[in-house]
Amino acid sequence: MKQPRGAILVAGSANLDFVVRAPHVPGPGETVLGRELAMIPGGKGANQAVACARAGAPTRMLVALGQDTFAPLLERSLLEAGVELHVVRVENEATGVALICIGDDAENAITVAPGANSMLRGSDLPSLDGVGYLLLQLETPLDTVLEFARAARARDIKVVLNAAPAQALSDELLRVVDVLIVNQDELTKVAGHHGSLAEELSSLDIPCAIVTLGSRGCCACERGAFALQPSFKVNSVDTTAAGDTFCGVFVASLSSGATLPEALRRASAAAALATTRVGAQSSIPTRDEIETLLRTDGRSYQDAIGALEAYCDLATYCGLRRSPAIAS
Repeated sequence: MKQPRGAILVAGSANLDFVVRAPHVPGPGETVLGRELAMIPGGKGANQAVACARAGAPTRMLVALGQDTFAPLLERSLLEAGVELHVVRVENEATGVALICIGDDAENAITVAPGANSMLRGSDLPSLDGVGYLLLQLETPLDTVLEFARAARARDIKVVLNAAPAQALSDELLRVVDVLIVNQDELTKVAGHHGSLAEELSSLDIPCAIVTLGSRGCCACERGAFALQPSFKVNSVDTTAAGDTFCGVFVASLSSGATLPEALRRASAAAALATTRVGAQSSIPTRDEIETLLRTDGRSYQDAIGALEAYCDLATYCGLRRSPAIAS
């Protein structure tokens, strides 16, 4: 059995989310009359740190915050989740914020004003002593992300990059990434060409690449072998932070010694649970909640048949029905 690799350091963004519910997400030029407004701690980096910590992993976070009334709200949420903080105080920038509209179909539209997040620099990286995994996203400057990844690689620390928001990435950055996690749009942007999902994943010169596919599930390619995990069926009300929850719980699982298929299953269960609640960090489940879903899923014969059908559908969608290299 694999041994735990130490703490997880998340280096990334924290935003205060202004969330409004509406019948649907407005299109270009459209005004929609919304309903309630809530202010909820968020930001990809902070969400992923909370997900790691609630999954039971020792978690640290490097984050840049302004000197305003929003910063203490974000700090409190992270500390209450059990995250050890390394805060960079930025004098001339506000704390990051995000404007989120959630439709009744559980889909969302998000606009981010990065503020202090954009001021994070490579020199801000804290000590890496005791760190086994570095988890990064793209809501901080790309040059900074590269510096962090290089520093971790030099210490033999596993680098996990959630390449979101979508953008093209340099070969220089991809060479120092051990695990890449993207959604379908992000995969196409990073791979730089169109083809089946399996072809796009296998074209990346990365030890492990994972594409999350929302309600379909996820697909991973690790050194040429594919692993599939269909989604867990739940009553979704808000998809905000589902991807971040997946990333955090996935890395937490790896850090505890889980295999790739085990980590994919736990992360998928956690992401599904996150969609059953409104908000970002407020929706992220605990380890006990994840374990409960894993124990109760697929207990009946009908559930087993449905899971097999979902697996076959996912394989077809990814272009893998004729591929022999699928891990169980």
